[in-house]
Amino acid sequence: MNMRALLLAAGRGTRLRPITDTTPKCLVPISGTPLLQIWLERLTEAGVGPFLINTHYLVEQVTAFVEESHFRKKIQLVHEKDLRGTAGTLIKNLDFFQGEDALLIHADNYCLADFSAFQLAHINRPLGCVMTMMTFRTDDPSSCGIVELDGSGVVVGFHEKVENPPGNLANGAVYILSAELLKEIGTKLNYITDFSTEVLGRFRGRIFNYETSDVFVDVGTPDRYEKANNLGAKR
Repeated sequence: MNMRALLLAAGRGTRLRPITDTTPKCLVPISGTPLLQIWLERLTEAGVGPFLINTHYLVEQVTAFVEESHFRKKIQLVHEKDLRGTAGTLIKNLDFFQGEDALLIHADNYCLADFSAFQLAHINRPLGCVMTMMTFRTDDPSSCGIVELDGSGVVVGFHEKVENPPGNLANGAVYILSAELLKEIGTKLNYITDFSTEVLGRFRGRIFNYETSDVFVDVGTPDRYEKANNLGAKR
């Protein structure tokens, strides 16, 4: 069975204005290709799918994109009139994963990671770890969530957008969640709304790290978006 994925794509992308005044952040083009298209292509190549994508802001554009996509038969859209939050969306749609391990992805980054290697790392994760987190090296650690690891590559600390964090290994907001974790979230944490602030801290010591050395850029600001486009032109 292929691993199913939830692509979080409903945000307004306010830091990326004026681009996102007329284009949803998940569809901003990287060298002419919509961000969501890049995600779908690379995940499909790694055997991931089907996909659940949440919508909210400029929903008509996202819906039209999916209807015209080669991947439309693999995509299920779920519209949120009011945003549920990253964990809220996950909890509301747990049935989509059919009791199996699953990918949770913030689809507003430009990511060229090896998703086959990511899945393999999760399969071979240390005993007791219920999640595998993708990380990357950032040149601006104070603007990211920085993680600390133990000697086994297990996450033991988080530093969310603080001055002078201990290192530059950043959380990429791409996760493989075990069926065990999904069950725990659905039964014991079904009241939470934000994944990064209400889930990650609870599972320190139970999260395995997978560091990608491939391109990974948060396109949240005009400067970062320009960087992503420059890198995309070399793709």
